[in-house]
Amino acid sequence: MKTTNQFFTAICMMLLLCSTIQVSAQEEQTAPVYITVTTMHWNMDMEDFDMDTWKSVEKEYLDKVIAKNDYVMSSSFYLHNLTPDNTELVYVRSYGSWEDIEKASIRDSELEKEAWPDEAERKAFLKKQRAYYSNEHSDEIYSTMTALSKPLEDNSKDMVCYVRKSHLAFPENGDNEELRKLYTEYITATVKDNPLVKAFYPHRHAWGADGTEIMEAVFVDSLADLDKVFDSRQELIEKAWPDEATRKANIEAMSKYFTGVHGDYVYSFVAGLSK
Repeated sequence: MKTTNQFFTAICMMLLLCSTIQVSAQEEQTAPVYITVTTMHWNMDMEDFDMDTWKSVEKEYLDKVIAKNDYVMSSSFYLHNLTPDNTELVYVRSYGSWEDIEKASIRDSELEKEAWPDEAERKAFLKKQRAYYSNEHSDEIYSTMTALSKPLEDNSKDMVCYVRKSHLAFPENGDNEELRKLYTEYITATVKDNPLVKAFYPHRHAWGADGTEIMEAVFVDSLADLDKVFDSRQELIEKAWPDEATRKANIEAMSKYFTGVHGDYVYSFVAGLSK
């Protein structure tokens, strides 16, 4: 019975963070429901690598294929800044439904043929594009938490993207409403109401290696602003929960839903390659 209760609690919390915080399709069809995150690696054996040439190749593919693919709601590239692996770059796409992920892949192939009708030219371009990357990559799919997001209003300039990957714990005395209330209040105070944060996107594991994972992406103008975001967090928490006893109780209550283990990653958002 204990095992069954723990399993039921885990499922309830997953559903809470995957769906009840989201905006439903009926309320806002334009909001993405899933994102795919592909972590790729540069081809370190490429002798004539040039960043500007890479950007021009991907920009051509963006304009001729991705921009015309209605199943892809958004796409973006992120380059290594402060991460354990300087060879990595991350490619993110968002979709309105699970089915759209597969439909988008099929549509990509159709649009490639439209963009380069000559088979030899098409194969040559795609070979040139693939030459920048190694064969190694990994894929994850996340559910969006739309109601807590702070959309990026201006994607015309390069930015710093800080990613925090945390892990859910599943306490036996967990309560869905408590978690939802505390997490919403915390994110609203420290992120959504912080003018230094230009955008914020929280995501919950949907398919991939770790079912406990929550990924939060914070966009700022610079590394200096990222430091200021960290420095201002305590002040904003105290403003949101001014009573010390209440603040301590809320933080302790929210902490029980997370393992305390997290990872930090800083990427550079490539504005010219975003949809």
